[in-house]
Amino acid sequence: MKSFLPISIILPALLLFLPPVFGADAASIKKNVPFSVGERLTFQVKWAFIPAGEAVLEVLPLENVSGIQARHFVLTARTYPFFDLIYKVRRRIDGYTDMQMKRSLLYRKRKMGEGCEEIIVRFDWEKGVAWYSRLGTPGDAVALLSGTLDPLSVFYAFRFRNLKENTSLRSPVSDGKRCVIGAARVIRREKIRGVLGSFDTFLVEPEVKKIGGIFKKSRKARLQVWITADEKRIPVRVKTRVAVGSFVAELVSYERGVGQTSVQVSEAPIDPASPEPFSYRLYPSMSEPAARVRSVSRGVSLWRAR
Repeated sequence: MKSFLPISIILPALLLFLPPVFGADAASIKKNVPFSVGERLTFQVKWAFIPAGEAVLEVLPLENVSGIQARHFVLTARTYPFFDLIYKVRRRIDGYTDMQMKRSLLYRKRKMGEGCEEIIVRFDWEKGVAWYSRLGTPGDAVALLSGTLDPLSVFYAFRFRNLKENTSLRSPVSDGKRCVIGAARVIRREKIRGVLGSFDTFLVEPEVKKIGGIFKKSRKARLQVWITADEKRIPVRVKTRVAVGSFVAELVSYERGVGQTSVQVSEAPIDPASPEPFSYRLYPSMSEPAARVRSVSRGVSLWRAR
């Protein structure tokens, strides 16, 4: 039943239209990186009041993509076993960018559940195009705009931006099939309370008209994101309203990471033409949202899923 897509809609849609940094030089990127290798954000996704599954955002060690040192980001998502009976989701998305996060180098999307799928997008900046392939079958090249990022990496680049109320942000984003100008508006600053406690946040509303799919079919579709108003700019809640109901993704665990100084660059370069096996770390081990352990880090109470 394709109507039930809580995980596969909310976070990818969020990532596609949160705009990246513009005009940041290499020095500022290196000095003020708001995330570090090992950072892990875990979200529980609910359809109405029903826990449907989890999604995890991770920052992995640096890689070597076709001879270029690259940052590596991963989004994994899966439904809980009981929700698998309604619609099974197993998904992994990888994004690779240059160290300055001014352009994407490689984008991969793998899906299991109702059919398997693997998509690879190679960003060819010498020719200014993105090469798209699905299950090994090449597609047409898509022209890129300067500074284009993939739908996952754009989220991390966004975290470099200082937010202000009543401002609009725009950015080029490409998933290999099209290159669009994503837009979002910072609505207001407000305090909210979630699983991990109270947060001072900015409410951001990305435009949904270019997302397509169920958003295009829903006349009053809406996407809202609450992002912390500190230097980390972490999303703590995502809400969307579409024709099949309302979905909420809530941050339930935050792990800070180990810091940039411990990063090791992979010796073997990643060859976009030779993808990893489909089963390669498709999704992390996730459990039902039953057991949670409380920890305190720098005076902030956190709930971390076992």
